[in-house]
Amino acid sequence: QAQLRESGGGLVQAGGSLRLSCAASGVVLSGNAMGWYRQTPGNQREMVATMTRSGTTNYADTVEGRFTISRDDAKNMVYLQMNNLKAEDTAVYYCNVVGRYSAYWGQGTQVTVSS
Repeated sequence: QAQLRESGGGLVQAGGSLRLSCAASGVVLSGNAMGWYRQTPGNQREMVATMTRSGTTNYADTVEGRFTISRDDAKNMVYLQMNNLKAEDTAVYYCNVVGRYSAYWGQGTQVTVSS
C-alpha cells in the first residue's frame, strides 16, 4: 500500500524560501512520474511542477524560475525547493506520484506567504 507524506510547509515572508519534502512508502519513486500540486479554498488543484518517468521536469508559468522539483532515490523522497516566494503562492501543497497502475496523493502541507 503506497503512502505519501508531505512536510516542510509553514509561514514565510514574501521573498523567502521553503523546501517541501515528500516521503514515499510502498512505491518506488525511481521509474515513476511525480509532481507537486497546490490548491486554495474554492479553487481547482493546479499543477506546480512535474517530473516525468525519464526525469524531464515541467513547471507552471507562475513558478518557473523560482521553484525546482527534485528527488532522492536513496531516500525515496521528492522535494520542491521554493525560492522568492510570493503571496499568491499561498496554498496547500500536495505531492503526487503516478505509479504503474495508480496515482497517489499525500495529505498536503500548508504554505503561507505574507507580504
